[in-house]
Amino acid sequence: MGWRRARKVLTSRAVTALTVPHGVDRYLGLINPLWSVNEVRAAVADVTHPTPSSVTLTLRPNGNWDGAQAGQYVRLHVEVDGMRRTRCFSVAGSAHRSDGLVEITAKVNPAGTVSGYLKRHARPGLVVGLSQAEGGFVLPAEVPGHVLLISGGSGITPVMSILRTLADRRHTGRITFLHYASGPDDVVYRQELAALAAAGPRLTLIHAYPRQHGRFSKEQLLEFAPDYADALCYCCGPPSLMDAVGSLWRAEGLGDRLRVERFTTRITAPPAGDPAGEVRFARSGVSVRGDGRTLLEQAESAGLRPDHGCRMGICHTCTSVKTSGAVRNVLDGTITAEPGERIQLCVNAPCGDVELDI
Repeated sequence: MGWRRARKVLTSRAVTALTVPHGVDRYLGLINPLWSVNEVRAAVADVTHPTPSSVTLTLRPNGNWDGAQAGQYVRLHVEVDGMRRTRCFSVAGSAHRSDGLVEITAKVNPAGTVSGYLKRHARPGLVVGLSQAEGGFVLPAEVPGHVLLISGGSGITPVMSILRTLADRRHTGRITFLHYASGPDDVVYRQELAALAAAGPRLTLIHAYPRQHGRFSKEQLLEFAPDYADALCYCCGPPSLMDAVGSLWRAEGLGDRLRVERFTTRITAPPAGDPAGEVRFARSGVSVRGDGRTLLEQAESAGLRPDHGCRMGICHTCTSVKTSGAVRNVLDGTITAEPGERIQLCVNAPCGDVELDI
């Protein structure tokens, strides 16, 4: 039986009814962890540790994977201590990779649950869950004659995907790659970057180490890439780097030639006199005095364990129903007070009394 026919059978009403409440995928997973009608699951095919504080996974996804454009990211799901955890990782490989494998590189946060688990325990054969690729940090249909890539630390992964894709396309335009790291030993893909620069005379590779070269500035950029204003720029890295790049591009009226990818939250300050109020977790019977932090942080401090993933407003794992009250989105400052609305706990803070269906 072909996959399409098998999938049609497995998603039929009769099969769906027989597998309530868990669904077809739950039972298929008991037979083979990679089997799924709807979900993307992937087996770890290879694990490397390119730097002391990073881990690179090469994943073999099942037939539900639709592929990724250069610069996109996935939400990776892995079970840690009996709980499903979700984090976002950029796809580092070329969009034209012919073997169907997916590569991600994670910088290990010493306090991070998922990155630490992957660093210590990921081995070939481990099965993880994936979302389909997402994000708009991608190349245009017509690539301009000069592309400027600026990255810092683990922000190298999406721009590495763009560079690899352009190399596979035999892009004839100029590419300038400016990467910031603490030192040479902290540069992920250092050897491959050197090989690409040696093989491609149209690629200019610059490694910048803040202790040696200083932090990003216009003067520094003029030294490394004096014609930066003519390029389409892609930037990913620490918030300080992206803020500095964004400020320069806006000041020079180049905002439409800048693309950024952020995986950390930029929290807006609460308005003056923002009321604390009481936060009630109705189903749990717990109430706490609001302290200005996000609802996820306050729930955890109260001893609750709501589902969550990225903690950055990306994965929507922590979405819950707010039955009453007003909340402020800490990313953009928007205040909403619609009863019964679904909100993300990780990026919303209470404004006065709030009740949640948790």
